[in-house]
Parts: sequence; C-alpha cells; structure tokens
Amino acid sequence: MSRTAVYPGTFDPITLGHLDIIQRGARMCDKLVIGVTTNPSKQPMFTVEERMAMVTREVADLPHVSVTQFDSLLMDFAEAQGAAMILRGLRAVADFEYEYQMAGMNQQLNDRIETVFLMADVSLQPIASRLVKEIARYGGDINKFVTPAVAADVAARTGHKGKK
Repeated sequence: MSRTAVYPGTFDPITLGHLDIIQRGARMCDKLVIGVTTNPSKQPMFTVEERMAMVTREVADLPHVSVTQFDSLLMDFAEAQGAAMILRGLRAVADFEYEYQMAGMNQQLNDRIETVFLMADVSLQPIASRLVKEIARYGGDINKFVTPAVAADVAARTGHKGKK
C-alpha cells in the first residue's frame, strides 16, 4: 500500500524551515505532495505561479515529491491526492494551538486522513515567511533563512540586495 502525504502552505516564500519539514516528511511516506495555496488573510509577495515555480525548483532533487496548486478545502485536496496524512510543521506553542484546532476541524471533515506534526529543527524554529518578507522589505539579510535562489527571488521583488 502506498502512503501519500500532503504538506500544504502558502510558501511565500519557501524557507529553510519549510524545506526541513519537506525533507524529513518525505522520508515518512512513499509520495509527498506539496500543496501551494492562497490564504485570504495573508498578502502574498509572490503570485501562486511564482510560488509554485519557487517550490518546484527547491525540491527538484527530492524523489517522490511533487508540487501542486490548490484552492479548495484542504481535506478535499488531500482526498483528491489519495493522501493518508496531512503533514504540518510546528515551531512554537502558538503554532500548536492553531494547528490543533485545524486538525480537529479537519478530522470532523474527513476522519480517514490523519494529521501528523513535525517539530521544526531547533535552529530553524524562529523562521517564518512573514518575518523573512519584513526583513527583506527593510533591506535586511535573509540569507540565514532561505536558500540563495529564494534570497535572489526576494531581492528581485523588493529591490533590496540585503546587508551582508
């Protein structure tokens, strides 16, 4: 039996924290589908198409990992992908409270799909896309938080190269 997992997110931009969860999560399943979505409560720096391209580029060397756009209920997307689990990363207690509530709601929608939480690597726990964008907008150095290619994408968008 093949085990498929879905890792959903906005990935605006994809960070080293996201990549850590993707790499570790990919070892837990036969197929990992990264679902790139929009979040109406967030103002994205990049379009969905740009984020799809960014994520696809960053995971190109990972076998059994694919990237797909979705704009639906997560559980509907996961079921359409044949997923047995939803993969979520946790950084802090605040993440847990939100994710715990979402997992409960998702279980009510479809109890055949489990939510699996991975703790972010300790060195990566403070990283959040929102903060990366804020640092970049003010010309700060984001190289500790994203890959060089993503840093270049962000620099091209903000017009700031970032301080070294």
